[in-house]
Amino acid sequence: QVQLVESGGGLVQPGGSLRLSCAASRIIFSIYSMGWYRQAPGKQRELVAALTSGGSTNYADSVKGRFTISRDNAKTTVYLQMNSLKPEDTAVYYCNAHWMGTDCWGQGTQVTVSS
Repeated sequence: QVQLVESGGGLVQPGGSLRLSCAASRIIFSIYSMGWYRQAPGKQRELVAALTSGGSTNYADSVKGRFTISRDNAKTTVYLQMNSLKPEDTAVYYCNAHWMGTDCWGQGTQVTVSS
């Protein structure tokens, strides 16, 4: 069974930075597309950033230029570097692994942007 474990969330002031990590196990990591989603209270879960096995990226318009997704296949880990954070970035962030119609999810990590 695939396991995805997120870390790196926390409380940060507006304008600050955080780096989220998602460690994957029991998975042929290199063939999966990896992504970060987020869900704010009262809102639907939304895609933040995705990175295919071939290296293509996709970002939500709201985070373009501020967030960067990357992966280390040797460490079976995907990262989300978040800069210039805004209060509207506050949400639970979830790691996703996608392959051939199958989706796996982590447990989520809370990111709170507040002064």
